[in-house]
Amino acid sequence: MVYDALFRHVLSRMDPEVAHEQAFQAIRLGGPAAGLVLPRASAPRTVMGVEFPHAFGLAAGFDKNARAVPGLLGLGFGHVEIGTVTARAQPGNPRPRLARLVEDRAVVNRMGFNNDGAAQVAARLHRLRRRSGGDAAVVGVNIGKTKTTPLEGAVADYVESARLLTPYASYLVVNVSSPNTPGLRDLQSVDALRPILAAVKDVADRSSHVHGRPAGVPLVVKIAPDLADDDVLAVADLALELGLDGISATNTTIARPDSLRSERGVVDAAGAGGLSGPILKARATAVLELLRGHVGDRLALVGVGGVTTEDDVRDRLAAGADLVQAYTAFIYEGPLWPRRMASAA
Repeated sequence: MVYDALFRHVLSRMDPEVAHEQAFQAIRLGGPAAGLVLPRASAPRTVMGVEFPHAFGLAAGFDKNARAVPGLLGLGFGHVEIGTVTARAQPGNPRPRLARLVEDRAVVNRMGFNNDGAAQVAARLHRLRRRSGGDAAVVGVNIGKTKTTPLEGAVADYVESARLLTPYASYLVVNVSSPNTPGLRDLQSVDALRPILAAVKDVADRSSHVHGRPAGVPLVVKIAPDLADDDVLAVADLALELGLDGISATNTTIARPDSLRSERGVVDAAGAGGLSGPILKARATAVLELLRGHVGDRLALVGVGGVTTEDDVRDRLAAGADLVQAYTAFIYEGPLWPRRMASAA
């Protein structure tokens, strides 16, 4: 394939973040040129009260600032989850902060929630929603804690992001599972998580959508694959207690399994951060099955982590996912990949 050759001979030899930026620019610039082309509703489904053209979408992390939504939808993603967005703009961690494990078709990132901040992203989403067809685009908004905000200020920080962004979100995701913001994963404990989710849910429930859309926005919490099963179930019980709409399982992992094919020196050189790619498939699927068995049909579940092939999409749906997302495989498979994946959704 043309993209395989391009990746092997050009992109794989570039700094990973530079390669990402160049590919991102091409998608971003292609969107306005083609207009807003919504994905074909090949297998429409209603999840959390939202109509999705099909079950497959782009996970958070690729379009942190809602700058390429039209282009991404035009490639065939049924929905795009933007972010992670924080209440205040921040540059993220120092470069280099992105590495590939090519033998594993995996990525290690320690980006650190680099983004333009909630106010600027909200303004960008407002413009999107005013475009012809923009109100029908399914755009999830993933929010996280500003790095400089102490843990005791996390509730107010998440609430500020939710207040600014919820009016433009098809659904909202509280991210407490990235390994790249110090202390963030501590917020996955039920005692720390309860006040955050309760406060954000209050904002989401009271928010009025733009352009006459119904009030109230579905709320999802995203968890890490590294949680013990008992902790996964504790978060699920909390989500049920608070009346959340869903759980996204799972984020990246801090583990470096022995089953990685890359040489240990390559893995060590990639450094700290969240590992994503096919290596996540088994654990992410296990967490999904655990959740579905525990919550039944009371919560929507988003299956994410290690999704690469059409069979992966089908397997994740069979394991109980209502929606399936991926990101890392997009880097390795190229621009025709979203439509292939959508065919299985």
